[in-house]
Amino acid sequence: MNMPEYNQNSRSSTVFHAFEVLEEGSTLAGYAALISGHGLSVPAPDYLCVIGTRHKRYEKGRWRIFTPRHKPDDSLRGHLIFALKYEGIDLAVLKALFVSIEPEAIIDIIRLEPTGAYSRRIWFLYEWLCNRELDIEDAAQGNFVALINDTLQYSGAARDSKRHRVRNNLPGSREFCPLIRRTETLDRFIGMNLSQVAIDHIGKTHADLLSRAAAFLLLKDSKASYSIEGETPPHNRIERWGKIIGEAGQRKLTIEELESLQRIVIVDNRFVMPGLRAEGGFVGDHDRASGMPMPVHISARPEDLESLLSGLIETYRLLSKSDYDAVLMAALIAFGFVFLHPFEDGNGRVHRYLFHHVLAEKGFVVFPVSSVILDRIDDYRQTLEHYSKPRLDLIEWRSTEKNNVEVLNETIDLYRYFDATKQAEFFFECVEETVNKTLPEEVDYLKKYDLLNNFIKNYIDMPDKLVDLLIRFLNQNGGKLSKRARDKEFNQFTEVEVEVIERKYDDIFHASE
Repeated sequence: MNMPEYNQNSRSSTVFHAFEVLEEGSTLAGYAALISGHGLSVPAPDYLCVIGTRHKRYEKGRWRIFTPRHKPDDSLRGHLIFALKYEGIDLAVLKALFVSIEPEAIIDIIRLEPTGAYSRRIWFLYEWLCNRELDIEDAAQGNFVALINDTLQYSGAARDSKRHRVRNNLPGSREFCPLIRRTETLDRFIGMNLSQVAIDHIGKTHADLLSRAAAFLLLKDSKASYSIEGETPPHNRIERWGKIIGEAGQRKLTIEELESLQRIVIVDNRFVMPGLRAEGGFVGDHDRASGMPMPVHISARPEDLESLLSGLIETYRLLSKSDYDAVLMAALIAFGFVFLHPFEDGNGRVHRYLFHHVLAEKGFVVFPVSSVILDRIDDYRQTLEHYSKPRLDLIEWRSTEKNNVEVLNETIDLYRYFDATKQAEFFFECVEETVNKTLPEEVDYLKKYDLLNNFIKNYIDMPDKLVDLLIRFLNQNGGKLSKRARDKEFNQFTEVEVEVIERKYDDIFHASE
């Protein structure tokens, strides 16, 4: 059995996936060496490792440079152990690697050191990913070892595998298991305990005020979710979807529930087949002249959707029973869903509903995260593209008669196993802004609105609708009543009345600025 020599082509400037290794004499290590040595067609990890020539560890761009003393044995075993020790688990790379080599290569690693912690992790990962048992007896010795190193990645609830004497703390199932790297940014967000911060904000708010704020924010979230899709539906549809968001977390998450949500989003289904797609799908445009698809994202194959969605729901079930952070969990499930793009239409709104569903089940209050996403729409698109772009070159497809796409190669693992760190950081930023800015600002606005509303009613005898219109006009014009409003809706006001109301508005809304 011939195994590759991973750095046999080392030269003054080694090139890997169009990214130059930095130093003369540097060598690939870990996943970079495995991808290069075996010619694996996988999305390159966000970070790659090389062994430099200096006795200093540092980072440059996407490269992590290690010292010569970290250099692994230039073999399958050496680079696998290096990857697990310093880079964590990349299921996409490992699955592609395992199906490209003979099982005997893994058996040799296990037999070389049968009680070794890394040997047993490699053994477990091979059998778990390939769904096959190697011809080797169960481990009889060695302490149980955790599969995921939680200093490198966020782990799920541990399930013991007695055969390997390994604690499987992967956050998902074989059919769907994205992973999130541990970063300073995410640790800082987790430490904020934003769920409790939101509860604290609410605890200081009168129930009636909170109810009005919640109703407004749900409507705001619904409208923003449609706006993200470039749609301006009738107000009753916006209200209906806002009501559904308000019920997030109350029903069990199933494929049938997801299909039900799609039917609510797509009221007129004459031109959209409800339920899971029976054909391919993509996000992007069509060429003006030919009508050919110009995809920026290609959806999972229709024949893979049942397995992928069942895996997503099983992963959700596993995480729900663990202490996995709620915001990380929402990012895994919601972004995982939209990357599958299982429906012909309605995927984006159901995707954003899933944020609410997961957070509500984990004790968060419902808030307008979609409106924050809309405000950060360029960042949102870049977050989606961070997943989609590296995968486009790995998907073989052709255009159909309907100017759709038909995927020609096996792609299911592209959607099963991915690094969701970028998506988790983006979503945490949105949640933090919503909890610490949007929610308090809305409650504060309603308090000020009530103060001004009461003042106006006591000062001038006016119907509620006209008072509300007056306050909205003042808000829109920086606390001043426009000439148009004074000449039209409020032409009966005296100059003194206008001055008194504007002064009171300034006292209430600008006093703390």
